[in-house]
Amino acid sequence: MTPTEGAARRNSSGLGRDIEILEWLGSDEAVAGDGLGVMRIAQLTGRDKAVISRTMATLSDAELVERDATTMNYRLGSRLFAIAARTTEATLASKARAHLRNIAQSTRETTHLCVLRGGNVLTVLSELSPHEFRTTGWEGVTTAAWRTPSGRVLISDWDRSSLTRWYEEHGRDEPLVGPLNPAMTAAGFAVLETPPESKAVVSDFDSLLAELHRIRERGYATLDEELEAGVVGASAPITDFTGHIVAAINVSAPKSRIGGQLDRLGAYVAQAAQELSRSLGAPTRN
Repeated sequence: MTPTEGAARRNSSGLGRDIEILEWLGSDEAVAGDGLGVMRIAQLTGRDKAVISRTMATLSDAELVERDATTMNYRLGSRLFAIAARTTEATLASKARAHLRNIAQSTRETTHLCVLRGGNVLTVLSELSPHEFRTTGWEGVTTAAWRTPSGRVLISDWDRSSLTRWYEEHGRDEPLVGPLNPAMTAAGFAVLETPPESKAVVSDFDSLLAELHRIRERGYATLDEELEAGVVGASAPITDFTGHIVAAINVSAPKSRIGGQLDRLGAYVAQAAQELSRSLGAPTRN
C-alpha cells in the first residue's frame, strides 16, 4: 500500500483505519526495520500521535500487534498470524477436494491430503481409486511421520535444530498414533510394526537428514512397502503464500499396478502439489 492509498482511507471507519495500520506493519519498511514506532506510524497514516498510541494499545491487547520491549517498535502480532493460518487451512480444505479428485482420476489411484498434527501425520481427506482392488482411505487416521513419505515431506523445510527436537520426541513413534477408522478395522487392515530392513528409509537421525535432502532435491518422497505389504506411494509438499509447507498430497497404490514407475508417479504428484500451492498464493518456483 502506498501513502496515497492510505490517505484515501483516512475518512473510512475505525476498522478501516486499524487495517491501514496493520498493512503498514506488514510493509517492506516495517519488515526491514523490525517494526515501526508510534511516531513513524503517525507520519505514515497522517494521524495524531496520541490517537495512534491509544490505537496501538488496543491492538496490542487483542494480540493483533506486539511491541518490542527494547526498540519499542510494533510488529504484527501472533493472533493475526494464527487467524491467517486458520484461513489458509480452511481454504486448503475447500480447494483440495477437487484437486484430489482430479489426481485420483488421472492416476486411477487413491489420493490423500495430509497435515502435521502433534508431530505426526493426520490424513484429512481421501479420494478413493476407481479400481475395485485399491488401497484404503485414511481419513481421520494419524500415523508416525518418520514412517511415511507424507510425514517426511511435511518436515522437509525445517531447520536442523527443529528436526533434532522433533526426532528426539517422535523418531520412534509407533506406526499408528491413534485408532483406525471403523471401515479400516472392519476390513482387517493392519500396518507393519517395523519396516522390512531392505525397505526402511529412516533408521536413525542421519538417515532422516539424508532423506529430507533427497526430498528437497527431487520435490517428492516415495514409499515402497515400508508401511503396508504390497503398497507403494509418493508424496509432495503443498506450500502457502509464505512459501512454507502446510500439507502434503499422497498417492498410494498396490505395487503390482505401479511396478517400476514410482519415480514417475512422484514427479506427477509434485506437479499436482505445485498447482494446488499456486491456488493458495504460493510463490512460483524457478
